[in-house]
Amino acid sequence: MKKLIFWLFYTLARFVALSPYRLLYLLSDFVYLILYYLIRYRRKIVRKNLMHSFPDKNSNEIEIIEKKFYHNLSDIILETIKIMHVSKKSIIERMKITNPEMIHALYQQKKSVFMAIGHNGNWEMLALSLSLTLKHQSIAIYKKISNTYFDQMMKRMRGKWGTLMLFESKTFYRQLAARRTEQNAILILGDQTPAGLETDYWTTFLNQETPFFNGLEKMAKSLNYSVVFLDCQRVKRGYYEVTAVPVCNDSEKTKDTEISSTYVRLLEEAIQKQPDNWLWSHRRWKHKRTTTTL
Repeated sequence: MKKLIFWLFYTLARFVALSPYRLLYLLSDFVYLILYYLIRYRRKIVRKNLMHSFPDKNSNEIEIIEKKFYHNLSDIILETIKIMHVSKKSIIERMKITNPEMIHALYQQKKSVFMAIGHNGNWEMLALSLSLTLKHQSIAIYKKISNTYFDQMMKRMRGKWGTLMLFESKTFYRQLAARRTEQNAILILGDQTPAGLETDYWTTFLNQETPFFNGLEKMAKSLNYSVVFLDCQRVKRGYYEVTAVPVCNDSEKTKDTEISSTYVRLLEEAIQKQPDNWLWSHRRWKHKRTTTTL
């Protein structure tokens, strides 16, 4: 059954991937109607997340952001499928890195770097654009998909030009530690939802107490990588601009939680600039902090 579902999807995906962008976005408008009005995909979660994150906005303002988000989500889904049949030139033009010289300077200093992002814009296009633009060896962390067929398809898409290496999340640190002498640029999504343990990094994020993985900080310090935040903003439909913002140059010299707190602040600022550009359908605040008394 898994194989049948995959091949049905893959046949449709090939048609989408071969479509010109004008047709692609007409299809996206149709997908938006299905997600928002017919399936009502996670609408209660999205509305709750938005209301808690922006308590100063009224219901009409929240609804406007909500609908824009679902339009953007539909675009991201089809843009990602389009990667199956897209040129290098198109990826670079549509995902423009505004200041690559900042990361090039780290390369000249023989520094490896963690490039921390959030679920802003199209992170799949971003990974490919960086791999075609930077002098470092580009590496992305990925989580294996349970359906083997879909997992293989996504790995082929992400590695289609051989410029982006993929490290599975469970073995990532071990693989990276073995490459200490190389100059790597690691793309890492820092806003994934952790288990909500006391050992996570907890902070106020979008007006709510929120846990974050502290793996970015631990790995950066252990390997003494530089860290930058990549602010990905949607310029217009199908086009994005990415700005690299320094977090630290020498991780070993940073204070405890300094990297995590700076990342969270920069992510929050990026979301506030363009609220509909973030992935609001995540169950980001499903965990509540519990305090243990002795």
